[in-house]
Amino acid sequence: MAGGTAQPGAELLDFAQFRESSARRLVYGYGRRSLRELRAREFGRLAGTVYLDHAGATLFPESQLTNFTKDLTENVYGNPHSQNISSKLTHDTVEQVRYRILAHFHTSPEDYSVIFTAGSTAALKLVAEAFPWVSPGPESSGSRFCYLTDSHTSVVGMRKVTMAMNVTCIPVRPEDVWLAEKQGTAASDPDCQLPHLFCYPAQSNFSGTRYPLSWIGELKSGQMCPVSVPGKWFVLLDAASHVSTSPLDLSVHQADFVPLSFYKIFGFPTGLGALLVNNRVAPLLRKTYFGGGTAAAYLAGEDFYVPRQSMVERFEDGTISFLDIIALKHGFDALERLTGGMENIKQHTFTLAQYTYTALSTLRYPNGAPVARIYSDTEFSSPEVQGPIINFNVLDDNGNIIGYSEVDKMASLYNIHVRTGCFCNTGACQRHLGISNEMVKKHHQAGHVCGDNVDLIDGQPTGSVRISFGYMSTLEDAQAFLRFIIATRLRPFDGQHLLQATPGEPAALLAESEAENAVPATVDRRSPSPQEDASSDSGIWNDLPIAVDAGGLHPPLLEVTRTQQTPSEKAAGVPDGGLGPHVVTNLYLYPIKSCAAFEVTRWPLGKQGLLYDRSWMVVNHNGICLSQKQEPRLCLIQPFIDLQQGIMVVKAKGMEPIEVPLEENNKQAQICQSKVCADRVNTYDCGEEISSWLSKLLGRPCHLIKQSSNFQRNARKKHGKDPSPGTTATLSLVNEAQYLLINRSSVLELHQQLNTSDENGKVESFPMKDLISRFRANIVTNGTRAFEEEKWDEISIGSLCFQVSGPCHRCQMICIDQQTGQRNQDVFRKLSESRERKVNFGVYLMHTALDLSSPCFLSVGSQVLPVLKENAERHHLPASEKHQDVIS
Repeated sequence: MAGGTAQPGAELLDFAQFRESSARRLVYGYGRRSLRELRAREFGRLAGTVYLDHAGATLFPESQLTNFTKDLTENVYGNPHSQNISSKLTHDTVEQVRYRILAHFHTSPEDYSVIFTAGSTAALKLVAEAFPWVSPGPESSGSRFCYLTDSHTSVVGMRKVTMAMNVTCIPVRPEDVWLAEKQGTAASDPDCQLPHLFCYPAQSNFSGTRYPLSWIGELKSGQMCPVSVPGKWFVLLDAASHVSTSPLDLSVHQADFVPLSFYKIFGFPTGLGALLVNNRVAPLLRKTYFGGGTAAAYLAGEDFYVPRQSMVERFEDGTISFLDIIALKHGFDALERLTGGMENIKQHTFTLAQYTYTALSTLRYPNGAPVARIYSDTEFSSPEVQGPIINFNVLDDNGNIIGYSEVDKMASLYNIHVRTGCFCNTGACQRHLGISNEMVKKHHQAGHVCGDNVDLIDGQPTGSVRISFGYMSTLEDAQAFLRFIIATRLRPFDGQHLLQATPGEPAALLAESEAENAVPATVDRRSPSPQEDASSDSGIWNDLPIAVDAGGLHPPLLEVTRTQQTPSEKAAGVPDGGLGPHVVTNLYLYPIKSCAAFEVTRWPLGKQGLLYDRSWMVVNHNGICLSQKQEPRLCLIQPFIDLQQGIMVVKAKGMEPIEVPLEENNKQAQICQSKVCADRVNTYDCGEEISSWLSKLLGRPCHLIKQSSNFQRNARKKHGKDPSPGTTATLSLVNEAQYLLINRSSVLELHQQLNTSDENGKVESFPMKDLISRFRANIVTNGTRAFEEEKWDEISIGSLCFQVSGPCHRCQMICIDQQTGQRNQDVFRKLSESRERKVNFGVYLMHTALDLSSPCFLSVGSQVLPVLKENAERHHLPASEKHQDVIS
């Protein structure tokens, strides 16, 4: 792929020329070991995926897991606290792993001890609790706890422990430490033994800056002090990020405490870390709590406790995770076998990072404006000062930042996995992005919390985008990322399809879905006009029509505004931009979450929205909800509801139709729990027959579950305003609201932007009907101007009243063609451009007051009467940035 050419407007940086022009020798790969062969053999699951979040978690090779499993099946490992043969084997194997860890960091048991923890965070907490802090008193000013502001949250969190002991906490900026190093400031009384602790990261998990390991010796010797105070400085080196791609020599840089997380190095196991403690410091550590295995002797009825002599045994409370520790041996074996060691990994990953940084930093718009703003303290000149992490924000051609959430969504469309936000490093985020303490507090008051998708507030970024490389990363990964940036920022938008098959998707199913005779997700073969909505032929399922009239199932409840338009005529849109009668043109429900639409002309309402809308969902073998984001072929599953027979018929091309009862059989229902939008929901399994049907279709184990009829999911906590005083709105398995409404005029405006003209006339790449189906609305209306619906506070449809809860903030699902399951990025991209990157489309509706003592219906042709926000009695600000996409 080296030297490949990107889309018109920019050329990809030639890798061979880049290496030749470099001032230093750049190493790519691992000598004779073929990187391409390594990826194919050990990381086949990455086919079609560009994984660039190795700073978050790297990936394990298949051979590591295979050898570990083989080890477990061939040996019996018992609890190491017992004395039998299997326990002795466990104890000896664990001790061997301790030696292996120390050897990996070029030290030995004579100098360091390995305390296993649940991760680097647990190791940091252990140091905070056990360090020999001295509280201030009449004869002492007390200890100081200092930490670099470019530290992980887990380091900063240590201050809560120290503050409880009245120990002074001092955050220190990197530039202040660099200045202290340059000036060589030292304490005035070098003989004072008052203990202080300084913590800093060997590598910033935000920017990849590698801070000097020489600071360790300078601090411990008194040549440099982070703050001018007499006493003895101890150093905690947060090595979790650094050691994932670089060697660490503790024989040269003898930090007092070194916390680690092993999944950062090996990818597996997770939830296991260690604290390496310099043995000279060990006698100073104080222990309060004691757990199983740490006591030499104790009494249950008297305050008598004698700790074990070994420091490791004193601090490893309870039974250690011995099987995970044994897995580490196979991690070390695999790493050395595949790469030849950490020095090779350091050189390889730096080469990729330097190449990507160079290419990204030189990308320019036609007006000369940069495409990205990179946050770095270095020029990526050397792996000694820079790790394989690139942190940046994408800019538009006017220099405005494009929110990280939108970049993340676009990257997902290209199957590129990045990380966004502040990366549990608020200090570095503030320093690089220019966010003041007051702004952080203001953002929190506005509802922004760490890890959410609120990426811009008042035009200012709350975070950024981070890519990071691991030892199995390739040039193809780097170039795929760069091509993504070029394609989405620099290529002229032409509205042409860029179809991508989902990795691992059976080609046969896609081919069938592309065929001309494929049944689309939303068809209208013989939909009756509104005048005919009293017919009862919806119970006739010979042709399984999708547009269904439920009017014959119950006596009509409300008068329907008549219109002479037929549904097929309505599908053409409103050419005048919405000046016609304001009526409902289409009604859809989605019985199975993320599956195809079921179009109706008249349909009963329930307490949670349209009756049976998103009452079912498909879950994987772990009970996790599947959506089109992970499994776009869900849109090819077509549910049809027959209210008279009390069944749902499920169809898919190449499969025999299958029936599912609309209501559970209480005697046979298997109750299970799942989650929707962080809400725990009670459901029941719909049985093995439909489970086998879905598993065969999708090629993975899955189940169909339905929300329990006696379970009520409260919607009040999701919206700032109560839909009706004294009542509580309830939800089905939707993400956010009971209904989603879109305006045909809004779709038409997007339709015109997407479809281009050439010398032969109009080229319609995105038909109106296909666009409408992508937004997966319940209610489609016309008769308004584009996006006027976002100004509504309430609406009436016939005699029914609804409250507008806010706009729907769209995700990548609008890029999935609902007739084929294929992806196309242009819809999301164009909507992002036209809506100023908010990517809002459609509005949420909730019942304001619904009396179900007699049947209620929604009907095509009903008149829609909106109430504008400025005319409403109550004024509310919709938390649009908090909304997730409801279209699943």
